[in-house]
Amino acid sequence: MKTKGLKKNKVNVVTLGCSKNLYDSEIIMGQLKANNFEVEHESKEEDSAIVIVNTCGFIDNAKEESVNTILQYAHAKKEGWIEKLYVTGCLSQRYQPELEAEIPEVDAFFGTRDLPRLLKTLKADYKKELVGERILTTPAHFAYLKIAEGCDRPCSFCAIPLMRGKHKSTPIEDLVKSAERLASKGVKELILIAQDLTYYGLDLYKERKLAALLTELCKVEGIDWIRLHYAYPSGFPMDVLEVIKSEPKVCNYLDMPLQHASNNMLKAMRRGITREKTTKLISDIREQIPNIAIRTTLISGYPGETEEDHQEMLNWVKETRFERLGVFTYSHEENTHAYNFEDDVPAEVKEQRVAEIMEVQEEISMELNREKVGQEFNVLIDRVEGDYFVGRTEYDSPEVDNEVLINKKHYLRVGDFCKVVVDKTEAFDLYASPVS
Repeated sequence: MKTKGLKKNKVNVVTLGCSKNLYDSEIIMGQLKANNFEVEHESKEEDSAIVIVNTCGFIDNAKEESVNTILQYAHAKKEGWIEKLYVTGCLSQRYQPELEAEIPEVDAFFGTRDLPRLLKTLKADYKKELVGERILTTPAHFAYLKIAEGCDRPCSFCAIPLMRGKHKSTPIEDLVKSAERLASKGVKELILIAQDLTYYGLDLYKERKLAALLTELCKVEGIDWIRLHYAYPSGFPMDVLEVIKSEPKVCNYLDMPLQHASNNMLKAMRRGITREKTTKLISDIREQIPNIAIRTTLISGYPGETEEDHQEMLNWVKETRFERLGVFTYSHEENTHAYNFEDDVPAEVKEQRVAEIMEVQEEISMELNREKVGQEFNVLIDRVEGDYFVGRTEYDSPEVDNEVLINKKHYLRVGDFCKVVVDKTEAFDLYASPVS
């Protein structure tokens, strides 16, 4: 058993799940550092006396990964490799009593809005003057900026409101200050995130204020790209399109999860929109911004989804030709409205339907990429991998979208912008050379 060599004041923060969880971990780390803790994110060293696991509880796979990670560190605590184990985040918010009973090695569990209590347990002070201050875990040139917490939407399949609570917007002035801090640290790209960006401001200002927020963020010196993630289609504020068109800093990119195309499924999912209205919205967006890249996500295998529903979604994907698309299999989540229904689509059918949709999307992506050969793009270099510098255009978000590969024989720097011309393409990658 390891009894020596642990740094009593060192905390290892381990993050599971989405970018919103990553943002929360960065806030936790910033507060701890301000309290004179030594903090690392997913440290490879085995010298942290304290581990905080920030969990995800969104769907089955994410919950399983979170539980396995907690068990891993619970075993490490038994063996003396760590002294204290704390668990926070969505899974902890949703299943705290069950987790406490099953994994007694955990010293304390905290919910998604329990940061002050977590800090107090660690004998640290919650410093209000540091609101927005973070330790970045992303590459230094881009950062996520969470503009709101929680969600007021009634989607039948989603447990987020159970874990994150009601929608709560962060004031514009606070977000601008956060952006200024990030810019001062060298951040060039802001990726705006929330459960629903387009609801932003309704609680604080009694009207949708995403366009106003974007306008203010564009004034921050040093920020070159602002990217929008997770826009809800119903009630989409069209004035946002005017800002995207008029402000060069706002990327021609919109992440809008649409979930399905069958009206039967959209109604059952309680999405508050029809296929026809969704199609018109996409058409209107593309008419105003012809070169926009729209990313969406879909759900396959929702209770009651028939082969006809699936074919309708498949044909819609073919017709709509999204620039970026991902598909999830439906996950049957306790205490959601959909949990009242039988999860009647077999797992293998769900997976088959996902595969069929992604096969169509791969063809679409290949065709769209081929059109880019010979064209010039401004690319932000994210990293070096193998023989290539790997970057992204304004039409691509980190980790989920296409990448641009540039041979390392060219001298480039991570975090810099580079003008390139596309030489050749694959389904989800572009190969390019710097413009001399």
